[in-house]
Amino acid sequence: MCRFLAYAGEPLPLADLLYRPVNSLIMQSYQARERPEPLNGDGFGVGWYVPDIDPTPCVQRSISPAWSNRNLQNLAMKTRAPLMFAHVRAASPGMVVSELNVHPFNYDRFMWMHNGAVAGFHLIKRRLRESLKDEFYNMIQGTTDSEHAFAVFLNSLQVPFGEADGGDLRRALAETIARLNEWTREAKITEPSYYNFAVTDGRAMIVSRYCSAEGVAGASLHYARGHSFECRPDGVCDMHSVGGHEQAAAVIVSSEQLTDDAEDWPDVPDNHTITVMPDLSVTVEELKL
Repeated sequence: MCRFLAYAGEPLPLADLLYRPVNSLIMQSYQARERPEPLNGDGFGVGWYVPDIDPTPCVQRSISPAWSNRNLQNLAMKTRAPLMFAHVRAASPGMVVSELNVHPFNYDRFMWMHNGAVAGFHLIKRRLRESLKDEFYNMIQGTTDSEHAFAVFLNSLQVPFGEADGGDLRRALAETIARLNEWTREAKITEPSYYNFAVTDGRAMIVSRYCSAEGVAGASLHYARGHSFECRPDGVCDMHSVGGHEQAAAVIVSSEQLTDDAEDWPDVPDNHTITVMPDLSVTVEELKL
């Protein structure tokens, strides 16, 4: 499984999430704390939005390990963004390591990431592809289960891309998981699938924590919300918290806690989604499929 993070809030240097925290995403690329195998060296991707230019994201990907990529380091130190996705990949057995298979995937104004796996994907791949409209069938460039799930999500949206709100995105994400569950059951696949999906249209973002097997925990997922996420010159990073229902100005959803202050990083419960709206309000809801 992989590691990822998503950020929304006041524009923040990418380095404050990718490099500077004690358990930064770069640290997780070679020393992940919350999965049995600590290495995530099969490439990385980072995507962000510049709303003043257009509504589509800028996405950079590489198959080199994140920990040694100097271009990523230079980019992260000089780039600020109000919404960012970043992912370090541990390729599933049998999946090709190529740039086309590196997350986040993007199409039109959307970005998509996945931490997990569709169990028995090769047994449902034909059924999945045949369910898609031509537009989304033809957008698939790589071979991963993750990109195919993205196509199912886009196929499930019932409104034009530019008119979708956070509720529309969540409904399409829930339908995507329900369809994958349906197809794997029909194929008599009994091993669990893990669906930590993250999607954004540059305004709202939705992240799920889900395992298809009853009673089995999903892959780790946490969130932090506060006035700001700050990394000081001494190297210490903190989320300056808000109380109760007070409005946040920074929200991070991450496979792992980025700092050692566990109180700042509640879990997203199993089989739930977390929705971050454009006003940075946060809702955690059960997935009732």
